[in-house]
Amino acid sequence: MSKKYSREHSALDLEALRMHASGRPGKVSLAPTKPVTTQYQLSLAYSPGVAAPCLEIFDNEVTAYDYTAKGNTVAVISNGSAVLGLGDLGALGSKQVMEGKAVLFKRFADIDGVDIELDTYDTEEFINCVRVMSKTWGGINLEDIKAPECFIIEQRLRELCDVPVFHDDQHGTAIIAAAGLLNSAMLTNRKLEDMKIVVNGAGAAAISCVELIKRLGGRNENVILCDSRGVIYKGRTDGMNQWKSGHAVDTDARSLADAMKGADVFLGVSVRDAVTPEMLKSMGKDPIIFALANPNPEIQPELAHSTRDDIILATGRSDYPNQVNNVLGFPYLFRGALDVRASAINDDMKLAAALALADLAREDVPDEVAEAYQGRRLSFGREYIIPTPFDPRLITAIPIAVAKAAMDTGVARKPIEDWDAYRRQLASRLDPTLSAMSRVFTAVRSSPKRVAFAEGEEERTIRAAIAFKDQGLGTPILIGREEKVRAAMAAAGREDPDIEIHNAARSERNSAYRDHLYSQLQRKGYLLRDCQRMVNQNRNTFAACMVALGDADAVVTGLTRSFAVCFEEISAVLPPKEGETAMGLTTIVARDRTVLMADTHVHEVPTPEELADIACSAANAAKRMGYDPKVALLSYSNFGNPDWDSAERVRSAVRVLDSRNVDFEYDGDMTADVALDDELRKRLYPFARLTGPANVLVMPALQSANISAKLLKTLGGTNVIGPSLMGLAKSAQIVPMGATVSEIVNLAALAAHAAEV
Repeated sequence: MSKKYSREHSALDLEALRMHASGRPGKVSLAPTKPVTTQYQLSLAYSPGVAAPCLEIFDNEVTAYDYTAKGNTVAVISNGSAVLGLGDLGALGSKQVMEGKAVLFKRFADIDGVDIELDTYDTEEFINCVRVMSKTWGGINLEDIKAPECFIIEQRLRELCDVPVFHDDQHGTAIIAAAGLLNSAMLTNRKLEDMKIVVNGAGAAAISCVELIKRLGGRNENVILCDSRGVIYKGRTDGMNQWKSGHAVDTDARSLADAMKGADVFLGVSVRDAVTPEMLKSMGKDPIIFALANPNPEIQPELAHSTRDDIILATGRSDYPNQVNNVLGFPYLFRGALDVRASAINDDMKLAAALALADLAREDVPDEVAEAYQGRRLSFGREYIIPTPFDPRLITAIPIAVAKAAMDTGVARKPIEDWDAYRRQLASRLDPTLSAMSRVFTAVRSSPKRVAFAEGEEERTIRAAIAFKDQGLGTPILIGREEKVRAAMAAAGREDPDIEIHNAARSERNSAYRDHLYSQLQRKGYLLRDCQRMVNQNRNTFAACMVALGDADAVVTGLTRSFAVCFEEISAVLPPKEGETAMGLTTIVARDRTVLMADTHVHEVPTPEELADIACSAANAAKRMGYDPKVALLSYSNFGNPDWDSAERVRSAVRVLDSRNVDFEYDGDMTADVALDDELRKRLYPFARLTGPANVLVMPALQSANISAKLLKTLGGTNVIGPSLMGLAKSAQIVPMGATVSEIVNLAALAAHAAEV
C-alpha cells in the first residue's frame, strides 16, 4: 500500500467500528438453503446423494443453474487499488466495502454477493485469477480498481468469461447519470445532440459517462472531457492515455473555466469545489449541474442555488434532491441478467437500464414512496429527475428492461416467456418491512422532530442521541444532570457542546408539568406534591410531560428500567388514544418472511375484546408496511382441539372480529405451525379462512408473546425489531434494557415518525 492513514475518529467512525465488530464481525454470512438435520438429509445434501447432481452437471454444464446457487450468485471482486475516495487501501483494506456491496445486492435484488479480494496489482495475474474461478458464479461485479487498469481488466474478462462482467465504478454511475440527464433535457426542452456538455474527471466513471452520453445522442464535438491538467484536446500529449485520447476534441478551451463558458451541462466525477460561482454564471440558460464528487460535491448545492435560480442540480448525496446513487442500477441490472442467464452485460442492456430509470421518474409516484417525504410531494420536475433508492418499483422496472434487452441482443440463454409471472416473481423478492423502515428514516429526515431521550446520563443513550442528530433525524434532548451528561460524553469520546440537555429538577417548566400531571392523576389518589416529586425526580415522567405539553415531539426510554415500569410511568402522562388499545408490536424478519407479533409487552391476559383490538391495530400496522394482513389468533389448540377453557378467550375474540366486519383476513384459534405453514393448514384444516401463511400473529397472553419474541431474538437467525409501542395519545417508544445504540436510534426514528406533524 502506498500510504497509511492516521486520523482522529469522529463519532460516526466510532459507531461504525463498533457496529462492524459487534457480535459476529463483518456484515455477511452464509446460510444453508436446505435442511441438514438428519442422517437422511445429510445423505441427500452430501455423500452419496450429491453425486447425482455432480454427474448431471458434468454431462451438461447448463444444469449448474438448476442444481447449484450459481444462477443467483455474483462475485464482488477488487484489489483495493481505488477504494471509495480513500485511494489505494490494498486488498484487505477493501474487504469491508466489498462486503457492503454484497449486502446491497441482497437487500435490493435478493442476489447473493460473494466478496473476493485479490492481493495483486499485476493486471495479468488479476485477470487470470478471476478467469479460472469464473464458472463458479452467475456474474462478476468488479469494484474499486484504479484506472486505467480497470478498463483492461474488464475488457479482457468480458472476452474470456461466459458470464456477465460489469465494472460498477464505470458503468453504474454512467447509467444513473444518463437517466437524470435525459430527464433534465426533457424538462428544459432540449435534446442531447444539441447540448454542450462538460465532463470533469477522466477516470473510469467519467469516461463511461461520456461513452453512454454519446450513445444516447450526444455529439462527439459537443462533449468536452477535462482532467486535473485541464481540457483533453486533440494534440495534447501530457497525461494522456488511449481512453482519454478517444474523447479528445478540437477546441481552443484549455481550462475547466474555459470549457464551461456557454455550456448546457456540467457533469463532475472529480473533486470538491472544482466549480466556482463564476464558472456557473458563465454557463448557458437553465444549466444542468451533476456534481457527483463524494462526500463533498464540485460545488455546494446552497452556493449553486444562490448563484443561479435556473439550475437543475444533482449530487451523489442522500441529503439533497436528485441523488445519483449506484444502488439504483447495479442490483437490478444483474437481477435481469441472471434471470435470463445472460452470457454478458452489453451496451444495449446498460442503455435499457438507463431508459427504464428515466421513464420511471416520469411516472406518478406511489403513496408508499411519497409518504416518506413529508412536506415535499415527489413528482417529475427539477427536484425529482431520478427515482429514489427505496422506490419499490425499481425491482420490476429495471430487471424487465434489462432482460428484454438481453433477449433482443442474443445473450440470454433462458428467455422469459411469461412476463406477468416474471413481474410477480420480482416483486416478491423485496421484503416490505425493510422498505418500510427505510421510508421511515427518509420521512423523519424530511420532517425532523424533537425527541426526548429520558435516560440522558447513560452512555448508550448519549451515543444514540448523537447518532440521531448526525444522521439528520432531528433534535435529540438528553434528560439528566448536565455535569453527569457531559462527563459521560467525555468518557465515551462523544462530546457535543451543542446538544440540548434538560435537568428535570431545575427546569423552568416544572410547575407546568406538575399541573398537567396533577390533572391526569388527581382522581387516582395522587396529591399535588406527589406530582411535583414525580416531575422532579422521575425522568420518564418529566420527558413524557415535555411531549404532552409540546416541548418535545416524542420520548424514548427503557435502558435502565423494565418495559412494565417504563410503560406505567409513561402512560400515566400519555394515556392511550380514545378508542384504541396500547400494545407492543414486535417485527420478526426471517430469511424468507416477515411476521408481526402482538401484543408482546402490555396486556398480561387480554380479554376477547382486547384481543380483537390488538388484531385490528396489528393488521393496520401490517398495511402501513405494505403487507396484505393475514391475522392468526394463536393458541395451543386448533379450532377447539383440545377443547380446553383457556383457549375460549381466543375463540371468543374471533367471534368479536366477526361482529365487526373487519377488512382483513383472520382466523383462530390455531397453533403457530398451522398459522405459518400454509400447506399443513390446508391439509388438516381446509375450512380455515386464511388464504396464505399468516403474517400477523396475535398472541393469547403476555407470557407466551414475550417469551417467543425474546427466544427468537436470542437464538439468532432472525432480525427482531421492537417492540414498537402503539396506541398512546402521543408518541413514545420503550427500548429493551439490553438495546444496542442502533436499536435505540431505530426506535427513536419510529417515535419521531409517529409524532404528529
